[in-house]
Amino acid sequence: MKLALLLAILFIANVGAVEIGVVNIAGEITEGTYITLENAYKEAKKKNLELILIEIDTPGGLLSSTQKIVSLFMNSEIPIVIYVNKGSMCASAGTVILLSAHIAGMANGTAIGAATPVTSSGTAVENKTINYIASYVKDLANARGRNPEVAERFVTEALSLTAKEAYELNVIDVLADSREELLAKINGMRVVVADKEVLLNTTNYKLLEIEKPIQAVLYDLISNPQIAVVLLLLGVYLLIFGLTSPGMMAEVVGAILLILAFAGLGVLNVNYAGIFLILLGVIFLIAELLTPTYGALAVASVVTMTLGLLLIFEEPMMPKEFYDFFPKFALGIGIGIAGFMTFILIKIIKVRRKRSSVGEVMGLRGEVVEFKNGKGFARVRGEIWRIESKDNLKIGDEIVVLDRDGLNLKVRKVEGAERGDREVAKEIESKDHTIRGG
Repeated sequence: MKLALLLAILFIANVGAVEIGVVNIAGEITEGTYITLENAYKEAKKKNLELILIEIDTPGGLLSSTQKIVSLFMNSEIPIVIYVNKGSMCASAGTVILLSAHIAGMANGTAIGAATPVTSSGTAVENKTINYIASYVKDLANARGRNPEVAERFVTEALSLTAKEAYELNVIDVLADSREELLAKINGMRVVVADKEVLLNTTNYKLLEIEKPIQAVLYDLISNPQIAVVLLLLGVYLLIFGLTSPGMMAEVVGAILLILAFAGLGVLNVNYAGIFLILLGVIFLIAELLTPTYGALAVASVVTMTLGLLLIFEEPMMPKEFYDFFPKFALGIGIGIAGFMTFILIKIIKVRRKRSSVGEVMGLRGEVVEFKNGKGFARVRGEIWRIESKDNLKIGDEIVVLDRDGLNLKVRKVEGAERGDREVAKEIESKDHTIRGG
C-alpha cells in the first residue's frame, strides 16, 4: 500500500514537472560544439521543453563556430540558461557565448573574460579586429541587458572577473554553487524570448540529458586544428604514395583523409599564405619524384610544408595556450610526417627506376589476386600490378606478362606449360609478329 502511494505521488509530481534539456559543453569551441547545441535546440523544440540548460567549461575556440552559436541563442524561441559550474572555466570564446544567453549563471571560484583576440605568435591582433569583436560583444551585452562597458573591456583589455565580481558588475544574472541552487534562483525570473516576455517556473522540474550526436563527434575531431593538419598531411602523402605504388589502396585512404581534412579546414579561419606554402611543398615533392635533383627539391618540400603548417591558422579566439603549443606541434608533425613520407616515396621511386628498363616484367609470371570483366590485379615479382587480359581468369590462376603500358600489364593465362617465362613470352611475341606480317 505504501509503495503504491509513493508511486502515485511520484507520478503526480512528474506530470506537473517542467522539462528542462541539459547539455554539457567541455573543451575548445569547435564546429562540433555548434552541431551539438543546434541538435539540442531542435530536440527541445520537438519535445516542447521549457528551458535549455547549458553547462559550459571552455578556454576558448573557433570564432566562426562561436558566432554560429551566438546567432542560434539570439534567435532562440526557448529560454537559454548557461551555467559555469565549480571547477569549470569560461574564457575567450566561452565569454562571448555566455553573454548571449537569456540567463547567465556562475559558481563561486570560477572566472570569466580574457577575450582579447590573439595571433599565432600569442600577441594581440591588429586594432581593426579587436575593435570589431569588441563592438560585437558590446552589442550582445546590450541586447541581453548586461554591462556593455565591462563586456567591451573583456576584449580590449583582456579583463578577467571572478564570478562574484561578474555578478556585482551586472555581467551575469545568478551566483549559484550548484545546478539545483541555480534552478531555484531563476524560478520566477522574467526573460524576453523571441520578443515575448516569459516567466520561468522551475519549482518542479525534470532534467533531460541531451546527448551529443555522431555528426558532432566527427566534427569535434576534424575541426580540431591539430587533427586537421595531421589529416591533411597524411592525405597528401598517402595519395601520392598510392599513385606511385598501385594496388595497395593507399590513394583511396589518402583521398578520404583529404576530404575529412578539407571539411575540418572549411570551418576554420585559415591563412592563405599557409595554404600556398603547403601546395608549393606538394609541387616540390612531385618535381623531385619526376626529375631527380639529388634531394634538393625533397628538402625544399619538407621546409615549405612545415612553414605552411606554422602559418595556416588565424583563429583569434583560441586560448593563448593553443598558440604556445601549436608551433611546436606543427614543427614536429611537419618534419616528422613530411620528412619520413618524402624519404619513403623517394626510395620507392628509385627502386622503380632501377627496374624501369624495357621489358622489365615481360615474360615474368604472376598470380591473379582479383579479376572481373577483363581487368583486375595480379602479384608479379612480389608487387601488385593492374592487369588486363582477354582470357577468363580467376583468383589463383598463374599468368605470364605479355606487355606493359605504364602501370598496366597485359597478361595471358599459363596453361600448364613447363617452359621458362621468357620462352613463353617470346613464343607469344613471335605469333603476334606473324599475325601482323600476314
